[in-house]
Amino acid sequence: MPTPSSPYSFGLDKNVANFAALSPLGFIERAASVFPDYPAVVHQQTRRSWSETYRRCRQLAGALHSRGIGKGDTVAVMAPNIPAMFEVHFGVPMSGAVLNALNIRLDAEALAFILQHAEAKVVIVDREFSGVIERALNMLEHRPLVIDIDDPYYEGGQLIGECDYEALLAEGSEDFDWQMPDDEWDAISLNYTSGTTGNPKGVVYHHRGAYLNAMSNIVSWNMGQHPVYLWTLPMFHCNGWCFPWSVAAAAGVNVCLRHVRDDAIYTAIRKDKVSHFCGAPIVLNMLNNASAELKAGIDHPVNVMTAGAAPPAAVIQNMEAMGFTVTHVYGLTETYGPSVVCEWHDAWNEREQDEIARLKARQGVRAPMLDGLMVANPDTLEPVPRDGQTMGKSSCAVIW
Repeated sequence: MPTPSSPYSFGLDKNVANFAALSPLGFIERAASVFPDYPAVVHQQTRRSWSETYRRCRQLAGALHSRGIGKGDTVAVMAPNIPAMFEVHFGVPMSGAVLNALNIRLDAEALAFILQHAEAKVVIVDREFSGVIERALNMLEHRPLVIDIDDPYYEGGQLIGECDYEALLAEGSEDFDWQMPDDEWDAISLNYTSGTTGNPKGVVYHHRGAYLNAMSNIVSWNMGQHPVYLWTLPMFHCNGWCFPWSVAAAAGVNVCLRHVRDDAIYTAIRKDKVSHFCGAPIVLNMLNNASAELKAGIDHPVNVMTAGAAPPAAVIQNMEAMGFTVTHVYGLTETYGPSVVCEWHDAWNEREQDEIARLKARQGVRAPMLDGLMVANPDTLEPVPRDGQTMGKSSCAVIW
């Protein structure tokens, strides 16, 4: 802070002329304004531009607002990686509400706890998961408003809601006058970690953190403009590591994928010229073990980001042998997803392939928007030497 006698302490108070809250919601407005006709979402035969997608997000926000949903309310969503799941990352917070993306792998008891704990006013559910959501809803004292996602490309499940997602959108105006948050520390989403030893634990993300980690993804992965991003990473997981907001910031293309299968991934990479996708080491191993026929015909650069359990060097080496470039990151639900990255040094390109793979398997250094990372002695919590050998536990102070 400037001292009282400093000239910088006079007439420079924070106001609307010199300060704006950081929020990733502005990314989609810019993408729609600058690249209105550029493709934003691909889902089988469905193709939507950024202007169309932005219009749908505004309709969702308006519809929620007209139903009394606003600041401080929780809207839960149970859906795979389909267009509606991307849209709620903008439409829900544009209404002022907080998005709670539910883990599609949880059982009814865990989901009931989350819905009760989060005080969800609305539950939007894809019909693939209507059965488990219905069982969870039956455990609640008060049933929230339920909206069905009736994906035309999926057969099965039942419709259990008051209306479907498209009907809800029709209730909202495409010119809905949404507002940026008053405070960048306002909540944008609520995510729950798995309750391995107890009930799931809730983690609140604010607009500032979502904005910064979305930008950090772009910088640390050199995504550039107009990346074609394949949704192999679940959007319920740390809000897809903040990549819904990253792709909007880069005016890229979201290639949706309901089920993570090797044939679907390779087909999408070839057909849609996918440039980026994320996945745990188990996904990379599945791709490595696919048939040669599935792997054939990919002649453009593909970037892979992997995280979770440390990937074996052999998995990375096999992916790179196919022409894919692998980046290893690590993070937590509490850190908005990726917070450290294996930052590559060009000098390492001259090393042997097995050593390159070993280097890429390391968890790396702090990402561009992270501060305060250290590796500590697990007993004393004192920093250990930065020699690449001394073992310890990572700790970080996230400066969002």
